[in-house]
Amino acid sequence: MPDIASPSDSDVIAACATAPGLGGVALIRMSGSGVYAIADQLTALKTPPSKRRAGTFVYANLLNAQNETLDDALLLFFRAPHSYTGEDVIELCVHGSRVIVTAVLERLWQLGARPAGPGEFTRRAFVNGQLDLTQAEAVADLIAAQSPRAERAARANLQGALGRQLTPLYEEVLACSSHVEHVLDFDEGELPEPLLNDLSARIQKLSGALQHLLQSWHEGRLLREGALVVIAGKPNAGKSSLLNLLLGCNRAIVSHEPGTTRDTIEETFLLSGIPLRLMDTAGLRDAPGIVEQEGVARARAMLEQADAVLYLIAADDPEPPPPNVLAIQTKSDLGCPCCASLPSISVKTNPDTARETVCSLLRQALHLSANETPHAMLANARQYAELSEAETSVRQAAELFARGAWGLVPAAQQLRMAAEAIGRLLGKTYSDDLLDHVFSTFCVGK
Repeated sequence: MPDIASPSDSDVIAACATAPGLGGVALIRMSGSGVYAIADQLTALKTPPSKRRAGTFVYANLLNAQNETLDDALLLFFRAPHSYTGEDVIELCVHGSRVIVTAVLERLWQLGARPAGPGEFTRRAFVNGQLDLTQAEAVADLIAAQSPRAERAARANLQGALGRQLTPLYEEVLACSSHVEHVLDFDEGELPEPLLNDLSARIQKLSGALQHLLQSWHEGRLLREGALVVIAGKPNAGKSSLLNLLLGCNRAIVSHEPGTTRDTIEETFLLSGIPLRLMDTAGLRDAPGIVEQEGVARARAMLEQADAVLYLIAADDPEPPPPNVLAIQTKSDLGCPCCASLPSISVKTNPDTARETVCSLLRQALHLSANETPHAMLANARQYAELSEAETSVRQAAELFARGAWGLVPAAQQLRMAAEAIGRLLGKTYSDDLLDHVFSTFCVGK
């Protein structure tokens, strides 16, 4: 396989767009100005690919350098700019054998294509104006979605939901910046009061809109990364029983013997469309054995990392819970509650109520919205950082503007910085380093 060269608009790139492994069909994608010349040499059709219309497909044998058949395939034809990348594109549907896929790709290298880098097809789509940068990032989010809600959120951003909210904010920041620059042309005594009041109100409104959009980061992060929920407590508090109840299966061993769980057990659980990493941990106590001591140490370490801690206290345990946890009294069927103020559950006698009680507490603790309608939201740390910078700059511009004429020059500078941050978020302005960072996380073939 040839080395992956630096990106070039004139290169023909190719890669398998389906996941590795056995399958009935694999999709190999080619993009670039020379794809039809390569396809003409790859096949021996009476009407070669270069003479065929966009939006059509043809069945053909793919040939090696000795005109021997590599595979029989279906070829789909796209013409610039009406393709995913905005370039000429051909997709080859071949049999899913790894041997066949490798042989076809090696033949494409021989004919002048090169291997696509991670996310290079989507990178070309962005550079060619098919997508803004938030839409390009949504492609990776769609592929990585862990729940139907995450899929809908990623699809909304792919269809431009976030970009449609950001673009007018970007334009308004630019407009305010331009107007402040215009105000600087007036002498201090000639500053028009109505214009100053109007600009001040617009900048304040901008700051509020940016703050509102920033609040979507909490939901976006949870959809993308999930939340770590640690189930903790003393031995025999019912931790493993609760894990099994939430999962609906006997994942963890349940025993009256203290110290049964000695290592962390992690499983995924969907709550309101948010993937939760449920972690059952060793009972917190002064353990007698080395193995259990290590399990307790790991449990305490996970408490520091958790987005929420379900701390279980048996009904006959008089010791109060630690701070900053979701304390739940378990085994309420024992009839001896020592912490009557805590929510109580009995997994054994009333499992349905216990499950709903725990889920309700988690929704509150994680601030999960009941509204699952797809909407614009920040989906990754880069977007959050850029919008945070923009919001800080606009807020500082508003404060400076309110102080009178002397604050106009630094206010104008802050507005320019805000425009640059939103511009980077949308991809209005970008560098190769920024694109390298964004697309390095993509899979090859997308």
